[in-house]
Amino acid sequence: MTLWRYEWTLLLRARVAVAGLALLAVLTCASLVSGVQRMDSQRAAIERIPALQQTDLAAVIDGHGDSTDAGHAAYYTFHPTWNAPAPLAFAAVGMRDVAPYILRVRALGLEAQIHDGDTFNPELALAGRFDFAFLLTFLLPVFVIVLFHDLRSTEAESGRERMLRALPHPLPRIYARRAVVRGVALLACVVPLFVGFALHQGVSAGLIAAVVGLTIAYTVFWIALALLVARRSWSSSTNAAALITVWATIALVLPALSHVAIERTIRVDQGAEIARAQREAVNHAWDIPREITMQRFYAHYPEWQDSPPLGDGFHYKWYLAFHQNGDDSVADRAAAYRDGIERRSDAAARLGWALPPVGMQAVLTRWAGTDMRAHLAYQDRIRAYHGRLRHFYYGYLFRDVPFTADDYPRAPDFAPDHR
Repeated sequence: MTLWRYEWTLLLRARVAVAGLALLAVLTCASLVSGVQRMDSQRAAIERIPALQQTDLAAVIDGHGDSTDAGHAAYYTFHPTWNAPAPLAFAAVGMRDVAPYILRVRALGLEAQIHDGDTFNPELALAGRFDFAFLLTFLLPVFVIVLFHDLRSTEAESGRERMLRALPHPLPRIYARRAVVRGVALLACVVPLFVGFALHQGVSAGLIAAVVGLTIAYTVFWIALALLVARRSWSSSTNAAALITVWATIALVLPALSHVAIERTIRVDQGAEIARAQREAVNHAWDIPREITMQRFYAHYPEWQDSPPLGDGFHYKWYLAFHQNGDDSVADRAAAYRDGIERRSDAAARLGWALPPVGMQAVLTRWAGTDMRAHLAYQDRIRAYHGRLRHFYYGYLFRDVPFTADDYPRAPDFAPDHR
């Protein structure tokens, strides 16, 4: 125990080491607070939805007046959908900062509504959110380098290594003990704070243990890398330069190059292009005979083909039919878009096996439910809900059933995915 106490005393007497550990603790706390505030803000916005929806719906009902046209209700009524953050989302904000987590939809063409919000904020996407995942992935290795680059070299440069060799304890055991102390000191600045915030956010014990285990494994990886460099018997400054070069290469340069390679290999249309194509198909419907539109619609949805003829005047069922046709016209592109995004995500996940920083980000966002797959799952829930909305309004429109103010509350409600 005396030797362990000596190593701790030696570490705490080094002002640079103590300052570095204090800075790491402060940054860890700041990253966790930032993530919690971001998720609290999103939860507060979601909690305001019911009251705002009631206000909006009351205005639509007032505007409906004595009309019994379901098309009026289908056109003017927006229905909210939302994607509530998982308890661990505060630790890895991921896509939640750049993709919509609330989307109000109407019973019109859905693809344009979904992909209108598919334009990410480039400034946020470039810098990334300063959250716990960012701290672990990019900053923690820097602190490892600060504490471990001179683990052995400083003893050699000062001439103390000859004295250490004269001691009865093997030199490798001394350096191993020193490495353990510094590694524990680093983790002590990160893990307890994370556990405290995670318990406050209601994260399950199993998930907390998994994140802690991942953090330890990632820290050990960088420590092992630093010890390998230390075995080269270079000077402290050379060790630091070598480790910083390795960090920049596997944490910044290679992931960026791999990202470009994945995008060039797996071509995917932008969501905005799907929205534009859907809108062009919808706008084209105004220029063609209405019978052609209805024939296309009934070919895909024969359950409504016994609907009464349109007549000479405007009818909302024609309007909603060509919106549905517009969605159907881009269905293949939407499916290809989703398939491409999934293949890119899979490629990035496989890259994580070769580049630990990439793997760290991928695993944390997957566990936190903030990765691209979670965003696509939210879009799937929107599509399923939109299908029920359309069926609800079609039941009135295609059967010429009067739609009154009492029918508004009968519209289906969105069912979020409870985690």
